[in-house]
Amino acid sequence: MGELLLAFGFAVFLLLFLILKLKIPAFISLLIASITAGLLSGLDPVEIIGTIQKGMGNTLGFVATVVGLGAMFGAILEYSGGAQSIVNFLLNKFGEKRAPLAMMIAGFIIAIPVFFDVAFIILIPVIYSIQRKTKKSLLLYAIPLLAGLAITHSFIPPTPGPVAVADIINVDLGSVILIGLICGIPTAIVSGLFFGKYISTKIHVDAPLENNFEKSEEKDILPFGLIISIIALPIILILLGTFIKSGLFNLAEESSVRKIIELIGHPFVALIIANILAWYFLGIRRKFTKDQLLEVSKKSFGPAGTIILLTGAGGVFKQVLVDTGAGAMIAESMSDIGFPILLFAFLAACLIRIIQGSATVAMITSAGLVAPLLDLQNTNSAYLACIVIAIASGASILSHVNDSGFWLVSQYLGMNEKDTFKSWSMMTTILAFSGFTMAVVVSLFVG
Repeated sequence: MGELLLAFGFAVFLLLFLILKLKIPAFISLLIASITAGLLSGLDPVEIIGTIQKGMGNTLGFVATVVGLGAMFGAILEYSGGAQSIVNFLLNKFGEKRAPLAMMIAGFIIAIPVFFDVAFIILIPVIYSIQRKTKKSLLLYAIPLLAGLAITHSFIPPTPGPVAVADIINVDLGSVILIGLICGIPTAIVSGLFFGKYISTKIHVDAPLENNFEKSEEKDILPFGLIISIIALPIILILLGTFIKSGLFNLAEESSVRKIIELIGHPFVALIIANILAWYFLGIRRKFTKDQLLEVSKKSFGPAGTIILLTGAGGVFKQVLVDTGAGAMIAESMSDIGFPILLFAFLAACLIRIIQGSATVAMITSAGLVAPLLDLQNTNSAYLACIVIAIASGASILSHVNDSGFWLVSQYLGMNEKDTFKSWSMMTTILAFSGFTMAVVVSLFVG
């Protein structure tokens, strides 16, 4: 057992060394670390190749489809101006005094289909405009927005991170969506609204006098109800499919109604429906050409491809743990000393996130470490979803200089490194502990 633990300890160290020191892409680094762990654990070299194929194939069969469909959906929403429509509606309804709440809700909604950095850049002109009117610190509006974006991006499918983790630890997306919402809303209030109000009194930031974003082409305002309906539809369908499988509606397994609901409630079909509706109502109906929409869809595969490959490599790392038996041994040792698996998931993600910076790498690597431990646990879907949130929380902690998000926020908010640490880095840390606390509390009721 000691040799196996040393082998995987060395593999994790090698992974970090390859990424941090040698700057080798995380996808290749994960594969090298997985092969090394297999060799040191005594797997036959030919058997390791089979393990790579099995881990990659089992993971990507689901994740590649969901992430690809989600990326196209988000790209069309962004291109059509749907995100701006959501913000305009919320600001009109909430007013200037409640603008921080409006920005938090906007971030929470928009990050469901749109990647974090893209959504932030889209909405930057809005918070610039509000700050110029109110003369209050830009952080009063930026921190709630960033909290909403970060939480949804990490907690709620079909964003890539939770989709990848859910697949690696084998939990349905409906449960993750439900638990993600339950944990995410209080977390957003604490890390976004409360902390945003506090830090804005300590650090005053003015919007820049000029910026390139506000000169972008204006798009017609889309109906808020239409945008929300298209975004909510796949989430509702996925949740409905989860409830049907759980037996909540007491429909017989051979029932035609149940089979149809399970079909349209599967993430594949739910996201296909959402894409078709977005393509028509946000594209064709607004006089965008089919060639324009096709080009937008093609461009969305760039960032999606990176996530897909990383997730596949994370699946390989998990499979090596399973095939060598190291996962079962770690699980037994943790069980013997009474170490909570939820805490292990959180701490593993925290450590990897702080050392190497990428939340995605932290989530996927941590999921690979945790997944084999679940084989010896009597866990239901809701509890597994709490583990997903614990990993997502840990992978969000203490964004600093090795994270691209740190520099994105610093640049667009016009802050130096010290103030970015005090505001953005502290917000992500509060987010991590708040999210983990909520996951623990919810697990007490569903475990």
